[in-house]
Amino acid sequence: MHRFKLPLQFRKSSSPISYQTTSRKFSTHQIQLDNAGPVASLLKTRAVVRFRGPDTVKFLQGLLTNDVRKFSEPLGDKAPSFPTPNVPAISASPVYAAMLTPQGRFLYDLFLYKPPPSDQKLDRTGSGPGPDSQDLELYADVDRSVLDELLETMKKYRLRSKVDIENVAEDFCCWQRYGGNLAEKSSSTDEPEASSVGWGSAVDQLGASSSQGNGLGWQWHKDPRLNCLGFRGIFPSATTPPPLIEADKETDENNYLQWRVEKGVAEGSTEIPKGEAMPLEYNLAGLNAINFDKGCYVGQELVARTHHRGVIRKRLLPLKFVDDEGKEVEHKVAPKSEVIDTASGKKAGTVTTALGCRGLGLLRLEEAFKGLGTLSIQGQEDVKVQAIRPEWWPSEWFTERQEQSVAA
Repeated sequence: MHRFKLPLQFRKSSSPISYQTTSRKFSTHQIQLDNAGPVASLLKTRAVVRFRGPDTVKFLQGLLTNDVRKFSEPLGDKAPSFPTPNVPAISASPVYAAMLTPQGRFLYDLFLYKPPPSDQKLDRTGSGPGPDSQDLELYADVDRSVLDELLETMKKYRLRSKVDIENVAEDFCCWQRYGGNLAEKSSSTDEPEASSVGWGSAVDQLGASSSQGNGLGWQWHKDPRLNCLGFRGIFPSATTPPPLIEADKETDENNYLQWRVEKGVAEGSTEIPKGEAMPLEYNLAGLNAINFDKGCYVGQELVARTHHRGVIRKRLLPLKFVDDEGKEVEHKVAPKSEVIDTASGKKAGTVTTALGCRGLGLLRLEEAFKGLGTLSIQGQEDVKVQAIRPEWWPSEWFTERQEQSVAA
């Protein structure tokens, strides 16, 4: 695995998050997050939207790239061996999806959650079950920078659908838990405090304490994109999600950004250019954001045509910036810098995100992997670019495999 070093700046849960400058935060002389985790970050760049009403699933099914019909289906009647107060026996796993333009370009990404039914969790006094609600509720974790625009766009599509769309960013917040080999740990031996957390679409077999959720039944879920990204969840703003966020376990959100950059995963409308990005070039199919069997949705025609054609020549890749001797160089590359192949003089792609000596870039696969040392930043030929193949990539994403498949 290609790893990079991170300075981990932790804080006590009771104090506010402080965002440090990039130069201090991503020094290569700090310890690696891979060895320091798992940790958790409050995602201030994300906000929460609530969808509520009888047409919620139908409305979202016609807009989003993924299949959300499972949220309207019963979860089953399984029960845990030891009932846990305030945590449902089975919880619906979250869904990652995108909303596109009619031309099939990326607009917004969303993580959709179905909360436990009100009558399966405690009321705010903690003295009994909450009121039974007949309306289906879904919560979406969205990019805060485009929150108002997203709400306006959603309401334009709503027409006569019986669904309320509300900004509940003041009431809820988003968290990510990641680092180390969190996703690979066993449920009890290596990570005992996480052993009974709501992993998503699973039965709570341990049920030893109510600390696996918070007072209103909210839970952690496995990140729906990749196992290596850890766990994600929505929690009430007034609380810190127990029992996982403790002293010296909460760290700045920029560490999560760096974790994603190493994995080659973009998130939000800044890292995935709104109105421009092709979903398949930004690997949304590999991140479980697209269902090719669900039927029509806005922008579906172009995505389906590109997918069935079988050849995608450009993809988003994790990058490392080095000098002529192969040593990492920091803060010399900016987003939108062009990457060129010095051997041929051709443009290989563009840097989309830059963070210290690491970044993400949309590169032509033919140029990205044909030989080390041939890529550099245009106008900064002393800054070399190394393109890294993420471990989670399937082999068929490489150009030669795509062309063989098409020929066959």
